[in-house]
Amino acid sequence: MEIKVTFPGGKKVDAEINDHIIRTDQPTVNGGKGSAPAPFDYFLASLGTCAGIYILSFCQERQIPTEGLELSQKVEFSETEGGKRKLSRVEMEITLPHGFPEKYRNAIVKTAELCTVKKAIMDPPEFTIKTLPS
Repeated sequence: MEIKVTFPGGKKVDAEINDHIIRTDQPTVNGGKGSAPAPFDYFLASLGTCAGIYILSFCQERQIPTEGLELSQKVEFSETEGGKRKLSRVEMEITLPHGFPEKYRNAIVKTAELCTVKKAIMDPPEFTIKTLPS
């Protein structure tokens, strides 16, 4: 898989993946126009949406109505010794739809924990960065 990253102007950075463009911008306090989410916002959203597709599929496979099904994600930051902000906690809460079968309450939590984005963080990949001649 390859993702092409381009720089359309200002503090905007776009990513093209599978014929889709993901647009990013920085908040105005960081010199951007705030016209799109910042890259880190997409990262945080990917955690919730990844867990979300797992719980949605869980319900759909069991023909459990999903009206009222929600996932709420809260994040906490701490400060490192060097004074930088660090993501320290991610908490997800699943609001179950009315009539959700009690026997599946623990199973849907375990299903959310299958999220591949979370797994990638828990077992991080190797990163390499290099320059190419122009």
